[in-house]
Amino acid sequence: MKKLFLLFLLGSSVAYGQRNFSIEETVFGLRQFATQRINAVKWIPGTDVLSQLDASYQNLQKRDTKSNWAAVPLVSAKELTGALQAVLSAEKEIKLSYFPLDYSWVDKNTFSFTYESAQWTYQLRYQVADKKAVVVSKWPSDANNPESNPGSPKTAYLVGNNIEIIDEAGNQVRVTNDTIDGIVNGSDYTHRQEFGITKGMWWSADNTKLLYYRKDETMVSPYPLVQWGERVANVRSIRYPMAGMKSEEVTLVVFDTRSKKKVILKTGQPKEQYLTICTWDPSGDFVYVGVLNREQNHLKLNKYDVKTGEFVKTLFEEQSSSWVEPQHALLFLPGAKNQFLYQTDKEGFNQLYLYDTEGRLIRSLGYQDVIVEELHDFTADGKRLTYTGITNEGLDRQLFEVEIGTGKTKQLTTGAGTHQGLVSTTGKYIYDEYSNLETPYVAAVKSVSGKLIQTLLQAEDPFVGKINLPKIEPVSLLSADGKTPLNGRLIYPPNFDASKKYPVMVYLYGGSHAQLVQNKWLYGAGYFDLYMAQNGYVVFTMDNRGSDARGRDFTRVTHRQLGQAEMADQLQGVEFLKSKPFVDTARLGIFGWSFGGFMTSSFMVQHPGIFHTAVAGGPVIDWKFYEVMYGERYMDTPAENPEGYQKTSLLNKADQLKGNLLIIHGAQDPVVVQQHSMEFVEACIKAGKKVDYFLYPTHEHNVMGKDRVHMYDKIAKYFDIHLKKN
Repeated sequence: MKKLFLLFLLGSSVAYGQRNFSIEETVFGLRQFATQRINAVKWIPGTDVLSQLDASYQNLQKRDTKSNWAAVPLVSAKELTGALQAVLSAEKEIKLSYFPLDYSWVDKNTFSFTYESAQWTYQLRYQVADKKAVVVSKWPSDANNPESNPGSPKTAYLVGNNIEIIDEAGNQVRVTNDTIDGIVNGSDYTHRQEFGITKGMWWSADNTKLLYYRKDETMVSPYPLVQWGERVANVRSIRYPMAGMKSEEVTLVVFDTRSKKKVILKTGQPKEQYLTICTWDPSGDFVYVGVLNREQNHLKLNKYDVKTGEFVKTLFEEQSSSWVEPQHALLFLPGAKNQFLYQTDKEGFNQLYLYDTEGRLIRSLGYQDVIVEELHDFTADGKRLTYTGITNEGLDRQLFEVEIGTGKTKQLTTGAGTHQGLVSTTGKYIYDEYSNLETPYVAAVKSVSGKLIQTLLQAEDPFVGKINLPKIEPVSLLSADGKTPLNGRLIYPPNFDASKKYPVMVYLYGGSHAQLVQNKWLYGAGYFDLYMAQNGYVVFTMDNRGSDARGRDFTRVTHRQLGQAEMADQLQGVEFLKSKPFVDTARLGIFGWSFGGFMTSSFMVQHPGIFHTAVAGGPVIDWKFYEVMYGERYMDTPAENPEGYQKTSLLNKADQLKGNLLIIHGAQDPVVVQQHSMEFVEACIKAGKKVDYFLYPTHEHNVMGKDRVHMYDKIAKYFDIHLKKN
């Protein structure tokens, strides 16, 4: 009997035993251990019916009250394949590996989607009732940046640095024919994709005119990136305008597809300015452009006549003693061609403001200190708009609804965590999916009053019985000035013993437009954080002032002195760690990438002796080597702010380096060019300081794919060598 019981225990251990992550799983385990969830959920217009993809991604399903919100079949990938074969008879083979993820409802019976063959990419519409598909438009599959209005037969796209348009008959018209290296048309990489730029071409509502960027960077110095793949290495040059140096000159052009004529918008001088948040007037007669000066502290929202290119008027201006950062195009109200919504943080938090096309502010639609993160849909009558707002000192996301006519705002979701919600077009139901530290994933249908109608899915913890998930503990600290709450997390090793002393890895970023700590599943922690905890480290992360999702004043403290307030806040985290009896203060490590690499390197030379060992990936070393758009926003130019550049540079502080520092860089990095780390290594040599250096010859700013496993393994072993007791 005892032998049988022992065999049962051994069998249970094998069947249900948990283990640590492998180093490969820190990169490729995201899919393996993903939480179960409902995929590609949308409300069908004019109904209270939800659509979704099943777990196999082969079938489109629907849910509604008739089925008690159970998923029932709607359209299969097999049926869609049959419809494609019928309408695309010229294609030799039609193959759908899965149901199109980009499906989008046009009306309650029709959805649009794209299908890509070897030669063509098609935009199609499928009619559910008669199971037929129709082609709306097509463009070459090897084209870049395709741009079209929903339902339009015309598509603009890029061939190299030039624009072509293809119409419903397959006629292709070349819009631009520039052959000079450095002249780029229609690119979404204008102004290096700062200022919320995600596209370089915009169609008018009637599909007759195309607005596009024309970027002239011929005057920007070519920057060499050495290519190591050939027997004799060669150079690929990029245009990289460094802080204080000559930048690109950008214009906006309108192309009329009927007359084939072009009009350049007269956006004025100086030529080195930023043209942002480009928006067509619903009439198609005007274009609105946010014209931002190179200093990035004065924005004008200007109106231009597309027939002549003439400046019409400035609707309003926005100025700041630090910076103005437009991020979102204007959003015109449905059925109101003379009113639009504008987003800005001018009063402390990114919120909505209702203006008319004469520039008159009608009303603020802001609500308390809620930060507008993502806009969703208007209700069918156009009177209300839903959006995701950031709450709870940056930790939570909730769904809100605002009445455009009054500004009255209602919070539609409740419960701490990260909510992603959608309101049905009838305004009757909410689809709400959320997670938090204790909840992997829940999807539910609720009434707009918040009453639970039906829980659709409550996912299990994907690690149970498989992986030893370390304990994750929220941390709240005060900023260095004693005024601002800061969010952090502490991850404990498995089988934690408070009487023991543990080495620490601090993982940080600290820069703008990034947030590492959120109240969602795993509290924002990555698998490498968990891996290091499983291997005996206490892992600490905190979002300092200067990081995202906390409002204007939380970021502006960094102006002209990047890294200073950020390090002061992180030092509060260090003191917190030192106060813990289980922390071995002689074995503190720090790791960060990009801005986090800058922070890591800065600590090792500006606050030497705190961290025993550090790993800095793709680090900024001196902001004078960084690009104009991002760098000058925060630091101004080297001529305007010599003290700030001197204070934040690490080149003149290499002699203060203390401890073990590993720098990792991608040789093809077009963001933080390798010159940063090479200059620092040279400075360390001159100062007689030892620094470890590792290069990934074929990678850009981030090391990806299988080589990322190699990178994480190298980082983990570097910490083990220096922080683990033998």
